[in-house]
Amino acid sequence: MDTQYTHDVFATTTVQTQPATSPSGTDAVEVLKVSTRSRPSAVAGAIAGVIRDQRSAEIQTIGAGATSQAVKAIAIAHTYLAAEQIEIVCIPSFMDVMIENEERTAIRLMVFRR
Repeated sequence: MDTQYTHDVFATTTVQTQPATSPSGTDAVEVLKVSTRSRPSAVAGAIAGVIRDQRSAEIQTIGAGATSQAVKAIAIAHTYLAAEQIEIVCIPSFMDVMIENEERTAIRLMVFRR
């Protein structure tokens, strides 16, 4: 799997993004990594853009602050997309990730167009 480094529009750091597959294993899904410093409105705009283009997005968070920002962003994205008659659903799950040779538990929020 190719890994790309892009500038994080949600914070002031560079983040790692990579393509993923949906739970059904059929579609490529854009992965958005959200931090505590992420602005919910900026994340919401990114979620809405990905949903319009690809119909689904994966949001990854580690920690309560990052998860809070992501959930706020999903609520805001819901409002943005509702104006276009696009309804979204969110399915949370847990996943293990390696960060600096240490295993951490992340929260994965899969957002799909209904």
